[in-house]
Amino acid sequence: MPASPRETLPTTVDTEVAVVGGGPVGMLVARELALLGVGTTVYEKLPAPSPVSKASTLHARTAQLLHRRGILDAVQPGPPARRDERGRVRFHFGALFDLDLSRVVDEGPAMIASPQAWAQEVFAGHARTLGARIERDSELIGIHQECGHVRLVLRDTAGDTRTVTARWVVGADGARSAVRRLSGIAFTGTPATVSALMGEVRLLDPWNAPSGWQRTPHGWTLLWVSPSGRSRVCTYDFRGPHPDRHSPVTLEELRGEVARIAGREIPMDSPAWLTRFSDAALQAETYRHGRVLLAGDAAHVHFPAGGQGVNLGLQDAFNLCWKLAAHLRGGAPADLLDTYQAERHPDAAAVLHNVRAQVALMDPAPRTDALRELFAELMHFDEVNDHLSSMITGTSLVYDMGLRRDAPLVGRLAPDITLTTAGGTTTLAGLLHTARPVLLDLADHAGLRESAAPWHDRVDVVTATTDEPLGTTALLVRPDGYTAWSGRGDRRDGPELRDSLTRWFGPAR
Repeated sequence: MPASPRETLPTTVDTEVAVVGGGPVGMLVARELALLGVGTTVYEKLPAPSPVSKASTLHARTAQLLHRRGILDAVQPGPPARRDERGRVRFHFGALFDLDLSRVVDEGPAMIASPQAWAQEVFAGHARTLGARIERDSELIGIHQECGHVRLVLRDTAGDTRTVTARWVVGADGARSAVRRLSGIAFTGTPATVSALMGEVRLLDPWNAPSGWQRTPHGWTLLWVSPSGRSRVCTYDFRGPHPDRHSPVTLEELRGEVARIAGREIPMDSPAWLTRFSDAALQAETYRHGRVLLAGDAAHVHFPAGGQGVNLGLQDAFNLCWKLAAHLRGGAPADLLDTYQAERHPDAAAVLHNVRAQVALMDPAPRTDALRELFAELMHFDEVNDHLSSMITGTSLVYDMGLRRDAPLVGRLAPDITLTTAGGTTTLAGLLHTARPVLLDLADHAGLRESAAPWHDRVDVVTATTDEPLGTTALLVRPDGYTAWSGRGDRRDGPELRDSLTRWFGPAR
């Protein structure tokens, strides 16, 4: 496979990578790129960070990836999800709380509470420390791809405009992405059928409010009641989409919708923020257009069933950034960036599919009652529980590495095993804190280390022992933690390893 030469600039650029959007996905992208030595600037239209956290749940696979950067503890202000008396972690599918996520999680917490505003600022702080710049009050209003760079036109709240240049742009600017729109990338899928409201208000009689998930013939109310402060209030109306998706929500509208669905008045006042959303399930037809890439809600949006959206976006960041950094350094495989779309687009499509199914299950009409009852029964079968829990947690994800499918762990997240090296005890997750690929030799195999020697500048080779069975004595682990190759223990290992090293990290030097 031919190498991509190190890019030459026809003009001086202001930043190597411009990240448009300063939410949790954009800030994680900035952190990952800065960690890898890429000059990165985040351009965010809001003058100050938003304290609003519409999402607050990180599932197992996202937690495992954060652990592989050593930042899992930093993004969770509280303890992980509690287990019940039988060790289960209860969760829902279509608001049927019959799943046990613990059955499909072999490592770390099944779920953690991490408000997006909190995680976003943790990532932002790390990104700054690593050298990234964050420029607020910078709304993107124009984007122009030219030879070897991209020009971005930015506007501040005073109406003043300026132009900056970057070698690459990552659009992480949400469902209404200006990057996607200005780049002409199609956003297709299924239109809205549900109109939903959400906000934080003060409940005047919190002890008599309908707490939690409540289904009535008129829709759903979801109330996370806080007697001493503001409570999160949501409504789901299945009669059709909002007449005007972008019109501001008023307290009277939210109060009236809660009363209509609940069948009684729920007194409330003092809204902190109010918003509307829908069940439109849309996906960018391509995640890359020239030097423009998309991640997070800019690439895919759906109804927030199961809290999967922010998890998809953060996993996009982990998949994309090491590939973009390798491309910028030069010597990466010519099609390395194409694997971002190939790997992440199907994963998002699968989430959109399961969310559509959940919305159908949540229909409040009486015709759905029998379906919900039957589905709840099925969820108590181990195979059904595991299938649905794997979808929600992301633990079923397997990437196609272009190798034999019977290879142990190939395409899967490499487990966080304890290792004994000449320098002491460590873990596989610890080896990935620097976001460099690792060839793990568990059999002191000089031949494998010799095969990998021409990639010594790009791949860390670690000889170690472990007491944990893996089914193989050697692993090649990508920076995102996924296994690119595992050894057979015979003479084919050397050639197969060299092919895999070339496939993911470029030709030998």
